[in-house]
Amino acid sequence: MDVVVRTYSGKGSKELFSLLEEHKADIEKLMRTVKGFVSYTLARSSESDGGLSMTVCQDKAGTEESVRAAKEWISKNAANISVDAPKVSAGSIIIHAT
Repeated sequence: MDVVVRTYSGKGSKELFSLLEEHKADIEKLMRTVKGFVSYTLARSSESDGGLSMTVCQDKAGTEESVRAAKEWISKNAANISVDAPKVSAGSIIIHAT
């Protein structure tokens, strides 16, 4: 399995996460369409005004698709929010317990 974590902080991140929270059902629905989807988490950060998202998929193709889908959703639905690009971290999962 593969994971990708997108961390948003700085300019516009507070506004972006307020918008994401308002549309959480739409975002969950979108992420569930990603091929190989396993799980998705969206959380506000206690260290900044922004937050993070974490997507787990069966393979790297799935996590790459999730990044593309997230970027597309933001460009369509949050174009009015000037937000710094997220820090993206990705890798292979060692343990995934649910």
